[in-house]
Amino acid sequence: MKTSFWIGAALATLLAGSAAAQELKFAPGEDSRFNWKSYEDFKAAHSDLKGQSLTLFGPWRGEDEVLFNSVLAYFNAATGIDGRYSSSENYEQQIVIDTQAGSPPNIAIIPQPGLLADLAAKGFLTPLGQENSDWVKSNYGSGADWIRYGTYKGKDGKEAYFGFPFKADFKSMVWYVPENFEEAGYEVPKTMEDLFKLSDQIVEDGGVPWCIGLGSGGATGWPATDWVEDLMLRTQKPEVYDKWVSNEVKFDDPAVVGAIEEFGKFAKNEKYVSGGVAAVASTDFRDSPKGLFGIPPKCYLHHQASFVPSFFPPDTKLGTDADFFYLPTYASKPELGTPVLGAGTMFAITKDSLTAKAFIEFLKTPIAHEVWMAQSSFLTPFKGANPDAYANEVLKKQGEALTTATTFRFDASDLMPGKIGAGAFWTGMVDYVGGKDAKTVASDIQKAWDGLK
Repeated sequence: MKTSFWIGAALATLLAGSAAAQELKFAPGEDSRFNWKSYEDFKAAHSDLKGQSLTLFGPWRGEDEVLFNSVLAYFNAATGIDGRYSSSENYEQQIVIDTQAGSPPNIAIIPQPGLLADLAAKGFLTPLGQENSDWVKSNYGSGADWIRYGTYKGKDGKEAYFGFPFKADFKSMVWYVPENFEEAGYEVPKTMEDLFKLSDQIVEDGGVPWCIGLGSGGATGWPATDWVEDLMLRTQKPEVYDKWVSNEVKFDDPAVVGAIEEFGKFAKNEKYVSGGVAAVASTDFRDSPKGLFGIPPKCYLHHQASFVPSFFPPDTKLGTDADFFYLPTYASKPELGTPVLGAGTMFAITKDSLTAKAFIEFLKTPIAHEVWMAQSSFLTPFKGANPDAYANEVLKKQGEALTTATTFRFDASDLMPGKIGAGAFWTGMVDYVGGKDAKTVASDIQKAWDGLK
């Protein structure tokens, strides 16, 4: 463990300077998809910082590191600042070590609200101020929700805004193969009631509607938690979801049991799932979507987050060979709007400087988002970024779902104590599809939570 840590740290150091000398991916002024005025305006406002330095430390490695550096290059070019990004294989442990040792980066890029809250409580973060909070509220889809995931109590016990959101993840989606729909005469459902009708129609036509796989080695069961979380947001008010996350609403509360049972209407229906109910827990989540592409298809629908195309057959063209639709809401519950389940990263100032403040201002420009949008693996809830900048229509649709969401919530299991969200909840879902009833499973999970010290 220690060896891999130091190798990762050394590699991060070697890569740290890559953005400083990186060429701009898109020549300023040459691509009409980009808001070049925002780049020029930012450049004019921050030219007095030339020659100063900025350090950023975050979780992005591999391709995401290259892509973020392509964004950072525009900040460096506009300001003359020497901004450098680095990462580590053990990022979350290292940022705590660095802040406690008094040697933090100027900016920490934080993927977990719990880590952000912990650093804020220890006094290691600089508040971003009401102005930035108000800006996010006005300019982000479901902006008030993004603010709440960046607002925590500081060392003085007072709440302040510490985390600026950038790069979102999207989970409320159902994947399908358009050609299969076209051949069978199926239409994308607009409501949850229509989704059940479609599932029944597929069965009536002799097909199987869903591929569901919960297998993931020691993490088996986690895909079911995403189902339950999405269904909680479609059956309960956001406030109930939040109280569930904080254990004010117990796991065995009728609201939670009801969401688990809604998941069961899909996963525990022998006619609904490829391979039958017995295959749900044993099928690896990475193999599960492959049934969409069988001839004839082994299934027509698959609920999974935006990363799942990585496990589609090679050369699958998104938008043509595979597409998605937003997991619909219930027509009977219009008051719940259009909620989105997902996650996101937050930028926090861990060592205050004029360059750090300038970078937060840079994140408020469309160009900071559009450069990454035009490449891959990036979604933003920023309404000011041009959706036409997205690299493909599938990303564009996901981005538009984020900017128009009435509610945005982080994955509940990620916010719960680890022994629950990444333990009892996972195993409970396996027990549920294995035959236990929802009330018993929920009570078992709650007992595990009550037993935490």
